[in-house]
Amino acid sequence: MILSVLKNTQRPVKFWFIKNYLSPQFKDFIPHMAQEYGFDYELITYKWPTWLHKQKEKQRIIWAYKILFLDVIFPLSLKKVIFVDADQVVRTDMGVLYDMDLKGRPLAYTPFCDNNRDMDGYRFWGQGFWKDHLRGKPYHISALYVVDLAKFRQMAAGDTLRVYYETLSKDPNSLSNLDQDLPNYAQHTVPIFSLPQEWLWCESWCGNSTKSKAKTIDLCNNPMTKEPKLQGAKRIIPEWVDLDAEARALTARIFGEELETRETPPSIVSHEQDDMLESKAEL
Repeated sequence: MILSVLKNTQRPVKFWFIKNYLSPQFKDFIPHMAQEYGFDYELITYKWPTWLHKQKEKQRIIWAYKILFLDVIFPLSLKKVIFVDADQVVRTDMGVLYDMDLKGRPLAYTPFCDNNRDMDGYRFWGQGFWKDHLRGKPYHISALYVVDLAKFRQMAAGDTLRVYYETLSKDPNSLSNLDQDLPNYAQHTVPIFSLPQEWLWCESWCGNSTKSKAKTIDLCNNPMTKEPKLQGAKRIIPEWVDLDAEARALTARIFGEELETRETPPSIVSHEQDDMLESKAEL
């Protein structure tokens, strides 16, 4: 993901990584990668408030950090960030997305595709509770989104989302996809700007007829096939093999050089833990 952003974006990039759940291997590796490719980065963290209902599962805690603390986890001088899932390949200049007019909305997400008819039975947002709640608004995917932090803070969107979360999270049957369900549920109060569909394509939900226009490709879980992501990546994304080989070569070279001064070799950066790496890019 990092390499694909850098290779397609024409302006300087800074990555913000949520420190809490980064692996020690990644934290050891990222300074070398930043020096090699000439990007800035910062590790950020925020202590979970004692008054806010706590999640117990690590994955759900990570999801919560993606949406609950956007107003307090970044410095006040930062005006806008783009969140990009780690299992995503970017094919366009992200500066275009950064500069996009969000029409006064604090958040911008891409609606789920609806042109893969094989997945119709899995579109839970088109029926029952979600259909009634959304009242015609789209249900958006959380793999890529823009946050206008100035607007977000101005309208106290963080407080609003935390109030919704506190109420909903006490029901174990609520917020199954926490980072996605929460902003979609709250969009009547915290409005979402719907990005053009080409900003996020994933095979699970989008038809192949629109793949050629995709600005980013996300390795969404497929509830029908349950194909492992790394297996799917090689099949779905032509440039994946070269990007992965480049990342692995750098990893081997950096850690190989470090072995000369270490008695115990560090673990190689894992490509299996892509879901645990949450990052935000500021351009």
